[in-house]
Amino acid sequence: MLKAQRALLSVYDKRGLVEFARGLAALGIELLSTGGTARELEAAGLEVVRVSEVTGHPEILGGRVKTLHPRIHGGLLADRAQSSHLAELREHGINPIDLVAVNLYPFEETAGREGASFEEIIESIDIGGPTMVRAAAKNHRGVAVVVDPNDYTQVLGALEQGEGVIPETLRKQLAVKAFRHTEAYDAAISEWLEQSDARSRDGFSPHLLLDLKREMELRYGENPHQAAALYRIVSGAGVLGGFEQLQGKELSFNNLLDADAARRLVGAFRQPAVAIVKHGNPCGVGIGETPSAAFARALACDPTSAFGSIVACSRPADLELAETMAKLFVEVIVAPAFSERAAERFGKKKNLRLVKCPPFADGEMPLEIRPIDGGFVVQTQDVEPDDPATWSCPTRRQPTDEERRAMSLAWRVCRYVRSNAIVIANSRQTVGIGAGQMSRVDSCRIAVDKAQLEVAGCAAASDAFFPFRDGLDVLGEAGVTAVVEPGGSKRDEEVIAAADERGMTLLMTGRRHFRH
Repeated sequence: MLKAQRALLSVYDKRGLVEFARGLAALGIELLSTGGTARELEAAGLEVVRVSEVTGHPEILGGRVKTLHPRIHGGLLADRAQSSHLAELREHGINPIDLVAVNLYPFEETAGREGASFEEIIESIDIGGPTMVRAAAKNHRGVAVVVDPNDYTQVLGALEQGEGVIPETLRKQLAVKAFRHTEAYDAAISEWLEQSDARSRDGFSPHLLLDLKREMELRYGENPHQAAALYRIVSGAGVLGGFEQLQGKELSFNNLLDADAARRLVGAFRQPAVAIVKHGNPCGVGIGETPSAAFARALACDPTSAFGSIVACSRPADLELAETMAKLFVEVIVAPAFSERAAERFGKKKNLRLVKCPPFADGEMPLEIRPIDGGFVVQTQDVEPDDPATWSCPTRRQPTDEERRAMSLAWRVCRYVRSNAIVIANSRQTVGIGAGQMSRVDSCRIAVDKAQLEVAGCAAASDAFFPFRDGLDVLGEAGVTAVVEPGGSKRDEEVIAAADERGMTLLMTGRRHFRH
């Protein structure tokens, strides 16, 4: 890059524009501009050369054509290292353009506005802007391109420090950002054009384009010999709703998966709730009047498995919770906030990771994407709440109020347990959890065998129907008195009969919650 002598400014987003232009002018850089950008600079008292003066041609077609001209793009694309290019510029009277500051018409904002007409949306598709951005980014060895007003200060500082020359590393970073900018812009346009007539019956577009930004490198992947990194969707709220790690070692791949699972689970409860998660499955969930009470109940479900776990709390962590957790070794604690005294108490364990993030909100991540060999499978998230008022009771005995509360808790937790999933619970906590088995009756046996608390009088939830009565028999023999399950098996009548034989009550939800 030679010393910058000429800059082209043409922006829709005019944040920081005048200050940036003043800084350029103070460095002796000539300002070229168009339309509304030129008017704003002139109103601020800056000397501006209109692009129409450079091209010798007025803006036409309502502004659709103004910068699409050899005198502009020749100045942008000429390779300063090739003498033949420089000779052609001289031959045709074209001056090089050394810096471009361009941002684009607000297509997504216009397309997303209620009542926007087809004509308005079409006119918000920028043509000249992306063309200049791509030209400057292609030629970044000689030209600097700025698409984000937040970069103005850095660019001015580099120009001042480099006596008019921006370092190659920064020019390359700006070029990458520019190409990412036009990539996302084109993706939004193509997505909009496909919306009306090319979606499948389930609402999925024929093309799925994700703009992902690396957030951090992780300690390792599922195992120490695997490298891993964390990416977030650029347009979203951020990973875990915008988490902030307050202390502790770097997070690993497994830490993040378990933290996400635990946070989603406690988000299913309105009252103070705590979930203890290990290897993607809850090993205890409790609710209570305080986070401390909820944690104690969650821990009582399976204190052995809780060692080395991830804990999520639906309420800010206070000193009482920190004291209650003091003797348990955990990897990560996730909460909406940590009181000063709680953070100080947790801080005595230097490796303990404290992660602050808001409660999970439905719709944060509308699609779930998983890799398979040669591609990806995509589905909407299983976040739609269930309505207990729609559940049917086919057994002779109706559930008591206490059983209904226990069934509700078990059913909420069951959604977050790997299939085949069985959850035994009372109205305040899980009692036994059977997860990830190929046979549902085996999950029933595991849930009973792992129970550290009294099973008699508890409720149980099954994430899908019982294919045979054997699973319900196992639960009934252990003392479970109430079961909630989707129903829909061809042997439902046998399962209902088994419940009636034992004096159990059964609710059918009509909806399953497999989690693979």
